[in-house]
Amino acid sequence: MLLKSCLRHVSENFQKERLVELLKLKQKGFTLIELVVVIVILGILAAVALPRFVNLTSEARAAAVQGMAGGLRSAVAVVQAKYLAAGDPAATTVTMADGTSVAVNAGTGIPTGAAAGIGAAMQSLDGFTVDYTTSTAVTFRPTNGGSATCQAVYNGSTGAVTTTVSGC
Repeated sequence: MLLKSCLRHVSENFQKERLVELLKLKQKGFTLIELVVVIVILGILAAVALPRFVNLTSEARAAAVQGMAGGLRSAVAVVQAKYLAAGDPAATTVTMADGTSVAVNAGTGIPTGAAAGIGAAMQSLDGFTVDYTTSTAVTFRPTNGGSATCQAVYNGSTGAVTTTVSGC
């Protein structure tokens, strides 16, 4: 009988230990402290990283304006080279290799500040709004977000290109 009692006691203790182990296994997950720490770390990361990515749109717009300015300078150089190669200083148009006719200033070969001049030399102005109102200050502004402080300006008399990107 003593043996039976001992066995029962051992069996009950074993079952209790087993039950405690099972309960421990079921209590998997994160404590409240662990969750709070993770949330705080994510908040710190967001505070550091977010300002860095917020300015990407304006930087991209400024880069687009700089790219447009580079394209304008290249177009002027190509048209002027074609003009000089033709050898006719009185010519007011230059026919490019693809057949496009570009209006130029006689004597210099610089594309005029008109749609038939620098506009034709550029061929594609996608993403930009162009204002040909003043031939000595043709403005190229990004369609989204362009302004007087975010533009490239072409001078049809000198072929000079200036950029303003402070307000992009």
